[in-house]
Amino acid sequence: MQSSAEATATVMGYAEETHGVSHHEEHPDHRIFGILMFLIAESMIFLGLFAAYLTFKLTSPDWQPEGTELELLLPGINTIILISSSFVIHKAGDAIKNKGDEKGLRLWFGITALMGAVFLIGQLYEYFHLSFGLTDNVFASTFYVLTGFHGLHVLFGLVLILGVLWRSRVSGHYSQESHFGVEAAEIYWHFVDVVWIVLFTLLYIL
Repeated sequence: MQSSAEATATVMGYAEETHGVSHHEEHPDHRIFGILMFLIAESMIFLGLFAAYLTFKLTSPDWQPEGTELELLLPGINTIILISSSFVIHKAGDAIKNKGDEKGLRLWFGITALMGAVFLIGQLYEYFHLSFGLTDNVFASTFYVLTGFHGLHVLFGLVLILGVLWRSRVSGHYSQESHFGVEAAEIYWHFVDVVWIVLFTLLYIL
């Protein structure tokens, strides 16, 4: 005859089997939420810089003095390259998340990395050919701070993309079920692109 303890254990075991209760429930994945919170914090920094730029522009009596004119051709080409790279990296994410296509992931991430590198090279080329320096005036200082800070974010995004490419060399590291690194890099890259659109409009258009 079963003791009360054995009977209780039997009942509990039956209940767990019947209702699918598990003592080792998987914790929810909050990593993407963490990425989004990080990007919101970064957005606040950029908003502060944009606000400072607009304040200087509206209050400075000698804003953008002679000799600080900006050419549109190279930055315009750079803008097209960076915006286009958002569509390219999206194809990479789609390849692995919806199709499990590791080759497609590597191809499109590789192209995105190349486009990001071209953007940075174009920005450096512009710096070396500008007629003004960092400390020449308020406009020059804000220009270099804004574009340089954004360029630093592009460089970090490029490192993320190259990190994904390096890890993807191991077959099965990224799959339809496991692709956090890919998704995080894609979200970050879209953020960098959106910030550049705002920055380009402020500096080169308005």
